[in-house]
Amino acid sequence: MVNTVPDASGLSTNAQGVVVSGVHKTFGGVKALDDVSLEVDAGRMVALLGPSGCGKTTLLRVIAGLERPDAGTVAVGDHLVSSADTFVAPERRRVGMVFQDWALFPHLSVERNVAYGLPKLDSASRRTRVAEALDLVGLGQLGQRAPATLSGGQQQRVALARALAPRPAVLLLDEPFSNLDTALRVQVRTEVHRLLAGLGITTVFVTHDQEEAFVLGDEVAVMEAGRVVQQATPAELYRSPSTRWIASFVGDANLLAGTVRGDLVDTILGAVPVSTPSSGAVEILVRPEAVVLSSGSEATVELVEFYGHDTVYVVHMRDGTRVRSRQAAAPRFARGDAVAVSYAGEPTVAYATEATAHPVVSRTFT
Repeated sequence: MVNTVPDASGLSTNAQGVVVSGVHKTFGGVKALDDVSLEVDAGRMVALLGPSGCGKTTLLRVIAGLERPDAGTVAVGDHLVSSADTFVAPERRRVGMVFQDWALFPHLSVERNVAYGLPKLDSASRRTRVAEALDLVGLGQLGQRAPATLSGGQQQRVALARALAPRPAVLLLDEPFSNLDTALRVQVRTEVHRLLAGLGITTVFVTHDQEEAFVLGDEVAVMEAGRVVQQATPAELYRSPSTRWIASFVGDANLLAGTVRGDLVDTILGAVPVSTPSSGAVEILVRPEAVVLSSGSEATVELVEFYGHDTVYVVHMRDGTRVRSRQAAAPRFARGDAVAVSYAGEPTVAYATEATAHPVVSRTFT
């Protein structure tokens, strides 16, 4: 479970995997984590994606050793760091963490902030390690500055340098870009992605932003109500969400009622192929890009949203159903236009309408 990858400065990062099994954590009678399992392979980046209050940050803190689980185990590489009778202190786990608010010390210089996590090194080694970390994040000339004199993006990179300076086996990031404005967020996200991919360090990061999870994550673990309900690559998660809730949470989704007979479902859009043959009443996932509009009289265009790179239409079907269509082109139709609507996608997934539970599913891959 160890992956040695040379970084840009000629050093090496000993990436190790993380395995969380059956973890429970309760605060004041409220279940924050409910039988959570997660596997992160060495050198991979995994996003923890879910709504507020689903347990993402608690799980990150359990991996870091900042919270002790009530039950279950956590292993970093071949070392068990948390179990019923084992608890390794955070500073001994070789796990670095970047907090949501970056947690920089305002009274310390940039260099001293980065050096804070290196108390066991002698002065010369500490200076070398700090310089390497700051160079790595592009702040080599700003070591004497106070954090308050830096931009938000620079402060975020200082926090990252501090987490990387001890050369951790695993890096944890809690909503690392949430304090940045939109334009800066995209820029810094790309810079950090390039850096972490180059280092090959095992990374787990928390986000509620689906785009961020899909862009940065080699895999995405979706959390709901304290449980990991699906872990998969972004493409697999988008194409085949395992529950209706995940389908509506991840990406723009039309969930349409129909009756399945074998591998076809009769819907308001006509016959739609499904990936798993069955029978009975279902709801199917139809992504907007699979909905094609043409001239006709089946529906009326209600809204037109132009994003530059594509256009989203909201159309009102004769039975009152509203369907979203996304087309990679400038608007062809205007509000009030009559259109025909059809399906032009791959076989999709269907959910039995009588199912109400959200089962926990195993890790899936493309």
